Amino acid sequence: MSKTGWLIYIKEEAERNRSFIDMFIEEARKQGIILQLKLREAFHIGVQEHQLVCWIEGQRTELPDFAVVRTIDPLFTEQLECLGVPCFNSSDVARICNDKAKTHQFLAQQGVPMVDTLFLKGEALSSIPFSFPLIAKEVHGRGGKNVYWVNDEDEVQELSFEPQQDLVIQKPASKLGKDLRVFVVGNKIVGAILRQNKNEFKANYTLGGSASLYELSEQERELAHKVIEPFEFGMVGIDFLFDEENHLLLNEIEDVVGSRTLYQESSINILELYVSYISSKIKTV
Repeated sequence: MSKTGWLIYIKEEAERNRSFIDMFIEEARKQGIILQLKLREAFHIGVQEHQLVCWIEGQRTELPDFAVVRTIDPLFTEQLECLGVPCFNSSDVARICNDKAKTHQFLAQQGVPMVDTLFLKGEALSSIPFSFPLIAKEVHGRGGKNVYWVNDEDEVQELSFEPQQDLVIQKPASKLGKDLRVFVVGNKIVGAILRQNKNEFKANYTLGGSASLYELSEQERELAHKVIEPFEFGMVGIDFLFDEENHLLLNEIEDVVGSRTLYQESSINILELYVSYISSKIKTV
């Protein structure tokens, strides 16, 4: 009998990623899996009569064999896991990797190189022990949003973060407007894309940067695996910066990673690999 899975998005992101969703559902069908799109807004989770419960459109529903959670909501993911639904990515991955401070705190303990980074709240911006220039980021920001270049104390005062907003403050990497995204399925590296932007300190492709396929050196592969090893990933993108000697420095991990550049710049079908990985995992559950 075919396995059934939920592909979970918030409504806005589902509308924006319709072609990717259709590709995902079709790839699952090819591999004998029924994958159904579900909108996060339709769910309610909680406790009823002392038991964890999950409703869709106000109704208790039969749970799937697995869920691919393409929205950032660790509590929701953990609720599904507690109800016995394997989730890709897991709530542990979602909790750490969608928080830049937690990501750096966790992977610094694994010996992963990274730029100097402070963890603080918006109210503490007036007492930064680093020299300028600096980069200020919200810990939950994605896609290059809410990332600011700060030249001096006057520009610090112009930042509009809320007092209790969790932030990271970082020293800029030596090579501005250049980063490397390493795509991972399970514990395997499946490809890497170099992103560059000559007009921005941020290299994001969606902000006008260029993208090209990149061949990792053995040393770079070893570093990527050092990041991979402590986790049980489904599909993620690990983003690295470059120091003055072109050595990699961890920047962040994208839990809900997009793969447009990988499809544009290579023949790698990452969704085929991802569905195959999911299939192998749910067979063992």
